[in-house]
Amino acid sequence: MIAFRKIGLFAAPVLALLGLSGCATSFKADVARFQQLPAPAGQSYTIVADDPKLAGGLEFSHYAQLVGERLAQTGYVAASDPAKADLIVRVAYDVDNGRERVRSTGGYGAAPYGPWGYGRWGRPWGYGYYDPWLFGGPGFYNDVSSYTVYTSDLSLKIDRAADNLRLFEGKASAQSLSNKLTYLVPNLIDAMFTNFPGQNGEDVKITLPPEKKG
Repeated sequence: MIAFRKIGLFAAPVLALLGLSGCATSFKADVARFQQLPAPAGQSYTIVADDPKLAGGLEFSHYAQLVGERLAQTGYVAASDPAKADLIVRVAYDVDNGRERVRSTGGYGAAPYGPWGYGRWGRPWGYGYYDPWLFGGPGFYNDVSSYTVYTSDLSLKIDRAADNLRLFEGKASAQSLSNKLTYLVPNLIDAMFTNFPGQNGEDVKITLPPEKKG
């Protein structure tokens, strides 16, 4: 007697999504930078939100601290008095509502899931696992699944406080299956500060290694 295990058709998008997001993958970002920053020599900085909606929140303070740590590693110093800072660093970040993507794969043989077809008396068997080898031999099948891709952005601008001269403009963008800012923003910051400040007018692709599992 042959035993069948049914897997509902609704599971197809879920399985596909898990397959795409379940394994550790590298974080890839497109980074564009324009800069005429002087060599770091202990210049002081203060960090402000470039988007008023972000100002004053604990979340922004957390990301501002991450930016500050990277600036300090580069050779800049946090101003003890923000009003007397040499540089004003403006930070903003966002993630969109996502776009649905459809993935279609096909082949010849036993499909992993799909319509069962019809039973002995013409009754539909419903949807689930279909193995053509058990129903008259192999055949062509098409597997269609959908998932959501989100686009996230981080912008970084640095002005000279004395005359508001723009010294640096940078933007990092990435596409991901995640819309969680707690995951996206730190990675975008890391991408922005890879080989910071970079060459003036450069547009580079930055790949960060996957997060290490504890």
